Amino acid sequence: MTDPHTRPILYSFRRCPYAMRARMALLASGIDVELREVVLRDKPSAMIAASPKATVPVLILPDGSVIDESLEIMVWALAEADPQNWLMPESGTLDDMLALIAQNDGPFKYHLDRFKYHTRYEDADPAEHRHEAEKILNRLDGRLAVGTYLFGSRPVLADFAIAPFIRQFANADKDAFNAMPFVHLQRWLDDFLHSHWFEAAMVKYDQWHDGDDPVIFKAA
Repeated sequence: MTDPHTRPILYSFRRCPYAMRARMALLASGIDVELREVVLRDKPSAMIAASPKATVPVLILPDGSVIDESLEIMVWALAEADPQNWLMPESGTLDDMLALIAQNDGPFKYHLDRFKYHTRYEDADPAEHRHEAEKILNRLDGRLAVGTYLFGSRPVLADFAIAPFIRQFANADKDAFNAMPFVHLQRWLDDFLHSHWFEAAMVKYDQWHDGDDPVIFKAA
């Protein structure tokens, strides 16, 4: 249990996939944090002061240090405590997981954004970017054909770091996603969406304002 006087502060936005994965890792590590739910069109000045890039999630540690990259928050939390062994895959290594996550955070997210939000990008062809994203999904489906999860028979860091983005892709056109021949990926995503970690991470909170009573995001 985290000492209430030394509890980290997490600026978060419920529907952001980066913030989702940070929240799940904090839950899995057993670290309670003070949650400050952000509305992106009305970002609090305290968050911007802590992290001028002004994107969620932002974790402020009791010593005042700031972690403002979601994967770094995940790894920090699990390095503090990892009772679920998310950093210790049955097959492969932590470096292998980080390499797969980098493919998600780089190429897959690039194509996902230009498929789902193509009007934001000049000359983006959504059909082309969807096709390129599907190539990456096909490779994930192949991994999941030989293991229940990405690195063995139980979920680990890579599963929880990647799944929020696959969810985002699926939600862009659920009928089309369900019609794809990626049966292993679809099963894996469904397992994720019904997991304790995802459901606990997706509880709704009101927007935080300076002066509000602390809202504690509890691991248990």
